[in-house]
Amino acid sequence: MIATGSASEVAARRFVSVATRIEPAAEATCRRDAPDLRCDFEIVVDDSPDASINAYQLRDDRDRPVIVVTVPMIAYVQNDDEMAFVLAHEAAHHIARHLDRRRESTRASALIFANAAARTGASGVALETAARVGAALGARAYAKDYELEADAVGARIARDAGYDAINGARYFERSPDPGNRFLGTHPPNANRVEAVRAALR
Repeated sequence: MIATGSASEVAARRFVSVATRIEPAAEATCRRDAPDLRCDFEIVVDDSPDASINAYQLRDDRDRPVIVVTVPMIAYVQNDDEMAFVLAHEAAHHIARHLDRRRESTRASALIFANAAARTGASGVALETAARVGAALGARAYAKDYELEADAVGARIARDAGYDAINGARYFERSPDPGNRFLGTHPPNANRVEAVRAALR
């Protein structure tokens, strides 16, 4: 049983309180900026015992946007602003249609690589390998741009919900910096903080 006032209980209460405010702000932004999308967000917790510090966005089998936050992430954030920024960032991925755009990029890149391989006479396994390589490259081609866009849109959602997005973005000060790796999926942390600041100017 969790003791009253324990770190775990404080983190759980923070998550519930922040999610209650971020959800309507995200839905309002979605209805304004992407009215053709489903905007009825569901925010859920991944309590898998082996889950890492993570949050992500997906759509369920009814096409409803879902924001998933792991228990380690809920414990990792240090204040309401950071929790709000994490949730708003994931909501922004849906509003900016990143899942669909990544799927289209993956499909197009796989086709380009497969066609190029076919022109060289490749077939069978070689053709399948070319398509897989193309798909992998396509999935990563705009990943950094998507993260920066979600940071900007998310910052405005967090602000609209009454949170300090600049303080929320201080989350990056404690996070490992991915640097600017070729085909990396996340941009340098400094770029992300600047994207937040620019969005709120």
